[in-house]
Amino acid sequence: MSDEFDFGFFAVDEAELEAVQQTTAKAESAEKNVLTLSDKCDTLYNMMMPLLNNLAKNPEKDYIYWPNRLDKIEQFRDKLDDVYKG
Repeated sequence: MSDEFDFGFFAVDEAELEAVQQTTAKAESAEKNVLTLSDKCDTLYNMMMPLLNNLAKNPEKDYIYWPNRLDKIEQFRDKLDDVYKG
């Protein structure tokens, strides 16, 4: 066993440093995108469940009463677009 303490670092040339930095940046970007995609999926799921739950209520009724339907649909579309593009 050596008594020499090396401080845990070593010298590299510029090309090696750049390669490590690019690889690290790509890995961080990929990790960030995965989290963003997961967050988007969770958000979309949580947005859709109330719609599906409301549609599933009272299945014995033949009609759905939905006042201001067009406004509500446009608002929901805008939220979906925000999640998809954000």
